[in-house]
Amino acid sequence: MRPPSTQRTLTVYCAHDSVFADAILRDFERETGIQVDVRYDEEANKSLGLTNLLLTEKASPRCDVFWNNQAHGTIRLAEAGVLEECSSELFERFPESVRDPNNRWCGFGGRLRVYAVNIEKMAANENAIVERLNAEDLSRVAIAVPLFGTTLTNYSVLAETMGLDELKAWHNSIHQRGIREVRGNGAVKDLVAAGACDFGLTDTDDAFAAIDAGKPIEMLPVRTSDRRTICIPNTVALIKGAKHPEEAKQLIRFLLSEATERKLAESSSRQIPLGRMSDAGRDALPKQVQPLLKWAAESVPVSAGATQDAAVLEWLTAIYKGKEQ
Repeated sequence: MRPPSTQRTLTVYCAHDSVFADAILRDFERETGIQVDVRYDEEANKSLGLTNLLLTEKASPRCDVFWNNQAHGTIRLAEAGVLEECSSELFERFPESVRDPNNRWCGFGGRLRVYAVNIEKMAANENAIVERLNAEDLSRVAIAVPLFGTTLTNYSVLAETMGLDELKAWHNSIHQRGIREVRGNGAVKDLVAAGACDFGLTDTDDAFAAIDAGKPIEMLPVRTSDRRTICIPNTVALIKGAKHPEEAKQLIRFLLSEATERKLAESSSRQIPLGRMSDAGRDALPKQVQPLLKWAAESVPVSAGATQDAAVLEWLTAIYKGKEQ
């Protein structure tokens, strides 16, 4: 009879792109000897899919650690009692604005909402952006369908900062003026990079993909009415009732380390470190990432807009199903 395995394991649900996450998880395996069984969801609404899966598994969880690529879904899980409170020591490297006050989740490695501008078509400055957004014809401006992903987060933040009624009026206005609405942020980037649109709302990682491909793209941060930026971090959380809590905490510590944030910053997606860094670590960041630290520091809190998510999604779902005009 074969003896029982002594291999330590844990199960991770991960909404971050596997091309970036997998290398980090394999580094963790090599460093700790803990085997990671990871479930990725590659659908366009992947963070929503995994969030809903965790809700259905609440009574009998299969997952130990949830690595989400945004925050609002993670906050929803915390409010539903799916997440376990951790020691504050695990999160101490991070400012209060990017972590749960009850230590149920923490943000790290962020992306910014930005205007990707084709500088062969228009100047990349804020006045030019404002002027174009106020114009009668928005057919050369692109935005993703706001039903999911970071565009939904963008809308939820705007609902909190300007009010839901004003957000609805703004949404109706930009569509009446012909804004190009496409399936996702990558498609926004492609339209701007090809010169089919002059600029579009997307994320820093998509804008960097165009820049790396040699396209004439520059970025400006999307700002709220009170001049704050919108930084959307990865988040990590321990699942309540996890079968491997000690191994899970080791992974959480690993993901929230300065070393992991540097690896994310050095990847092609250029994720922005959100925790305190040593001088040497900060100086070693890619030159394209260093200016983004200031923009990220000007962001609304990670939890901003979370209370508006459900109302915004209900309204948008009704629109896109043709129930409202």
